[in-house]
Order: sequence, then C-alpha cells, then structure tokens
Amino acid sequence: MAATKGTPLPEVEKLQIGDDYSNAKEGLTANPEEEAMDTQIQMLLDRTLLPESKVKQLCSKAREILAAESNLVNVRSPVTVCGDIHGQFSDLMELFELGGMAPETNYLFLGDYVDRGYYSVECVTLLVALKVKFPERITLLRGNHESRQITQVYGFYDECLRKYGNAGIWKMFTDLFDYLPVAAMVDGQMMCCHGGLSPSFDSLDDIRALERTIEVPHEGPICDLLWSDPSEFAQGWSISPRGTGWTFGADISEQFNHTNGIELVARAHQMVMQGYDWAHQKKVLTVFSAPNYCYRCKNLACI
Repeated sequence: MAATKGTPLPEVEKLQIGDDYSNAKEGLTANPEEEAMDTQIQMLLDRTLLPESKVKQLCSKAREILAAESNLVNVRSPVTVCGDIHGQFSDLMELFELGGMAPETNYLFLGDYVDRGYYSVECVTLLVALKVKFPERITLLRGNHESRQITQVYGFYDECLRKYGNAGIWKMFTDLFDYLPVAAMVDGQMMCCHGGLSPSFDSLDDIRALERTIEVPHEGPICDLLWSDPSEFAQGWSISPRGTGWTFGADISEQFNHTNGIELVARAHQMVMQGYDWAHQKKVLTVFSAPNYCYRCKNLACI
C-alpha cells in the first residue's frame, strides 16, 4: 500500500475550456479517433476542461461500455484499488505518479469521484476518458456521491454551473452514473464495493440480479452497497448514523464471506486517518484515497 499526505488548499478559479487540440502530444497513434482520445486525455491531465460537445461524446461512449458490464464486474490481479477521490485533482495526479498510469497499471476505483473538492469536473472527466480509452484496464464503480440528489448538495452541481455556465455537464455525468457497476470481484476472492453489505442480499448472485440503472434509492440493496459501514462495536445489523444504509458487525461479514467463498470485502466510503483500516479480523478493508480530505482533515491516503 502507498500513502500520501495530500495537497494544501488550492486556489479556486474558472479554468480555461479548450477549443482545439493544438497542444496534444504528437505521434501517439495513427488512428484519427484514437488520436482525438489521446489528445483529450492529455488536455485533461493538463487540467484543461473539454468543450461541452466533447464531454457529451465521451459520456455516450462510456455509457455503451458501462452498459455492457455486469453489476458485479470480474477483475483480475494485478490491480491497484483506489478509494474516494472527491474532486482532489492534484492528489489524483499524485496517485497516478505513485501507482503508474494506465495501461501499464490496472485500476479499480471504488467510487466518490465528485463533490467536496474543487476539481470534481476535471477528476471525473479524466477517469471517464481513461475508461473509454482503456476499458479493460480501468474499472469504475459507483459511490454514494454519484447521484443526482447528493451532487446538488455537496458541490458537483454548483461546480458544473461555475465552470460551464449551465447544468448540461452535470446532467450528462449524473445520467452516466446510473450505468456504473455497483461491485467488483477480484480473482474470485475479494468483493469490492463503495459502502458495504446489506440485509437485502446474501449472495453474489443477488448482486448480479439487481436492476442498477436507476438513481440511487433511499433504501434497499443498491443503497446499502453504496452507503453501509462495518462496525467494530456491535454484532448484526444496526441503523446507520448516516441516516441511510446500515452498519454491520463482524458476524455479518464472516457469514457473507463464508457463504460466497471469498476472503475479503474491500470498500471505501469512510475517511480513515492512515488511509486504510482493517476491520472484522481482517475480513473487511477500508481504502480511502483523498489525502487531507476537504483540505483540512490531515489524513493520509492509500492505494
């Protein structure tokens, strides 16, 4: 695991929206469509916003790719697992500096790409572009912040208005979020999701059978996969202090892992000071990848 300390509070500015691709790296590929994608990725790495028309095309391509994926995506190791990003672009860049850039490194992101930080648009656009460019190398799961309701409260909606002058970009991405898978399985042994387990499902097949292309509901299995947390202080199921989802005890994770023949549940969702935290006798692992969360928490991050 690698940990980072995070960047200080950045200045807030309206970034320039690129209207051409003149600054692209040359000679990446001979295919015009591939050249355009390489150029867009380079612009995003340089923290230049894509024109709205290009974001629309990008989301359309990503939707086709995501719609073909299962609710529970099968992922093979080696893969680098990443927790919450929350619009912290400089820290996302440091994550790639430490872990390597796709396609040399395979990535599994556990959700919460937007809100809280000041560069949610840049972060989510870059990750979606990488998914389109390297669909077998990048896996993007849905977090509880990949929803219409939450993003209108915690920053992404307002950021889209500020940077593009309208809510069109916000709608494009929130419509795309409905297609994100809700879980992944690494080598058949590690089940990954953003939040946690649910009393509404017992097996991996139950997750595979869900209808996921909806706004995140206030209750039920999809809600719980994105909102629940492990508890070290109680057994069984308890009402979550978040007001949504559940907390689950070590007995629940032990039973789930045993029933499904897996070793571990890996999830994100909770800020932990060291960037990662083991729970339930190492049956549950929390990974958090937004260092100095909200530019004030002074936590480390982990991948």
